[in-house]
Amino acid sequence: MITATDLSLDRGAKNLINASSFTIHPNHKVGLVGSNGCGKSSLFAALLGELSPDAGNLSMPSTWEIATVKQETPSLEQSALDYVMDGDKEFRLLEQQLEQARTNDDGNLEATLINKIDTINGYSLPARAGELLHGLGFLQNQLVNPVKDFSGGWRMRLNLAQALISRADLLLLDEPTNHLDLDAVIWLQRWLKRFTGTLVLISHDRDFLDTVIGQILHIEHKRAKLYSGNYTSFERQRREHLAQQDAQYQKQQKEAAHLTAFVDRFRAKASKAKQAQSRLKRLEKLPDLAPAHVDSQFTFSFEQPESLPYPLLSLTESQCGYNTETIILNEVGLTLVPGSRIGLLGRNGAGKSTLIKSLAGEIALLNGERYCAQELKIGYFSQHQLEQLHSGSSPVDHIIRAQPALGEPQARSFLGKFGFSGDQALESVNTMSGGEKARLVLALIVLEKPQLLLLDEPTNHLDLEMRQALVMALQDFGGAIILIAHDRFLLESCVDEFYLVANGQVSDFSGDIDDYQQWLNDDKKQAIGSNKSTADKGLDKKQLRQQQAELRKKSAPLRKEADKLEKKIHQWQDELTQVEALLSDSEIYQAERKGELTIQLKLQASLKDKVEENEMLWLELAEKIEEIQTS
Repeated sequence: MITATDLSLDRGAKNLINASSFTIHPNHKVGLVGSNGCGKSSLFAALLGELSPDAGNLSMPSTWEIATVKQETPSLEQSALDYVMDGDKEFRLLEQQLEQARTNDDGNLEATLINKIDTINGYSLPARAGELLHGLGFLQNQLVNPVKDFSGGWRMRLNLAQALISRADLLLLDEPTNHLDLDAVIWLQRWLKRFTGTLVLISHDRDFLDTVIGQILHIEHKRAKLYSGNYTSFERQRREHLAQQDAQYQKQQKEAAHLTAFVDRFRAKASKAKQAQSRLKRLEKLPDLAPAHVDSQFTFSFEQPESLPYPLLSLTESQCGYNTETIILNEVGLTLVPGSRIGLLGRNGAGKSTLIKSLAGEIALLNGERYCAQELKIGYFSQHQLEQLHSGSSPVDHIIRAQPALGEPQARSFLGKFGFSGDQALESVNTMSGGEKARLVLALIVLEKPQLLLLDEPTNHLDLEMRQALVMALQDFGGAIILIAHDRFLLESCVDEFYLVANGQVSDFSGDIDDYQQWLNDDKKQAIGSNKSTADKGLDKKQLRQQQAELRKKSAPLRKEADKLEKKIHQWQDELTQVEALLSDSEIYQAERKGELTIQLKLQASLKDKVEENEMLWLELAEKIEEIQTS
C-alpha cells in the first residue's frame, strides 16, 4: 500500500502539501483532484522518487513496478507497435537474453527463457499492443509506421499505450484524456475499469472520474484528504462541510434552474425524448455539483449578442476538405440558427474538425455554398488558437489589443473572472501553462460578443473549476453553439442535439451519448463481420462449419460461466429491489426499528456491491467470448 504520514511537499519556496496523512490500498483506483498548482504533479513526482518529502514520510513496497506516461517522445525510426511493446520491460529483457542464449548455442537456457516468456504471455504481446493501439484510435496500417511520422498528439497516445501495456503494480496517469477523442475516452474507461493494479489518476473530466475511480484524494488549502466513493460522492461529502454557507445554496439553485429550463424546452420535442431523459439524469446530479465549486475563482459569462440574424450560418450541398485529392465530407447541409446547440460525434479522423474549420471559414469549401449572416461574429476555439497567442505579451496586452478602448484597470478586472488575478495578468504568455492559455483564449472570445460559438475540444487543459464555469456560461448563452468534446458532462449539459460525422457524411443522430457508445460497438462488429465474411469466402462450407464448431467449443466454458453469473446477478437484483422497497417505507425509520433499518442498509450496500462487481466480471467474460468468436 501507499502510506503518507504527516507528508509535506515544497516546490522551491512554495509549500504545496502540509502535514497530510492518507493510505491508498493495493488495487484501489484513486482520483487525484485539486485546483491548478495545488501540488498534484508534485505528489506524482514524489511517488516516482523524483521529489523527496520536505517533512513526514511517503512509502510504498520497494518491489512495486511503477508506470507513467512519458511527456516526450524521441523521433524514432522504430515502428509504433514495437515502441508500445517496449512498455513491457520484462519481456524485452527476456527477449534480449533469449537472443544471447541462441548466439551462445545454450539450449537449456533457451528452453528456460522460452518458458518464462510463455508464462508472462509474452508471445501474445504484439496482439495486445495492437489492441491497445486500435482502442486509442490507430488504424491497422499505422501500426508499422515509424514513431517519427506521428504528430505530437498521436505520440502522446503512443506513450499512453506504452504505459498501459506494462504490467505495473502502480499506474500513474496525469490527464490521460487530453489528447483523446470521445471514442478513445470511452475505450480507455473500459480498459482502466479492468486494470487490476493500483491506479492514481489526475483528471479534470468528472464523468471519466465517476466511471473509473472509487476514491478521491483532494488537495485543498495545502492538505491532502482521501474520500471514499467517486467524484460525485466526493462532491456530496464536501458539500456537507460547506453546508453552512449561504452562497452554496444560491449557486446550487441557480444551476438547477438553468438545467430545468433546458429540460422543459427540450422535452417538448417528441423526437428527442431520449436526450430529455439524459438531461433529467444530469439534473439529478446537479444539486451535488455546486458545493464543491463554492469558492471557485471563475465566474464568467458570454454577453448576449447585440443582434441574432436568422439564419446565422449555413452550408448547402457542400464538399469539405483540403484539396480535390483529400475530400473529407460530401453533400453537407447544415443550418445554424439562434438557439442551435449541436454536439458533433464521430470517430477520430472522420471530419469533425474539418467541418468546424469549414464553418469558421478557416478552410474554403471545395464545392457548395457557405452563407454567412452580415456582421456575424464567430467565437472559434481550437487548439491552434492557443499557439497563435502573441509570444511575449501578457493577458492584459491581449485584451487591450483586442479592445483598445479598455484601459489596464478594466482589462485586469475582466481577466479576474478567468482566474488571472494580481500579477498573473501581467505575466508573459511564454510562461503560461496550457490551461492558462485556454482561459485567455476563452476570455478573448467572450470579449468579442459572438453570436456563434464553434468550440473544438475547449476543455483540454482546463481544470474542474473552469470547466464548471464554462458549463454555466454556455447554458446562459443566447446564440448558437457547435461543440466537439471528449468531456461527456459538458456535452450532456450544454447540447440539445447531436450530429454524427461518419463515412464522409454529416447526419442527424437521434440518440444520446449512451446510444453513440452502442453505435460504436455495432460499427466495430459490422467492420469485423465484413472482414470475416471476406476471409470466409476462401473457405469451403465444410471448413467453415469445422471452424465455427471449434470456436463454439473454445468459448463454451466461458459462456457457461457467464450464464451462471447472469443468473446470480438477476437473483441479487431481485433481492435488492425488495430491500429498496422496504427502505422506501417511512415506518422503518421510526426509532424503535433502528436495528432493522441498520440491517437493511447494510444488506442494500452489500447487494449493490455484488451486482456492480459481478456485472463487471460478466462484461469481461462477454468481451472474451466476442474476441474468440471474431478471431
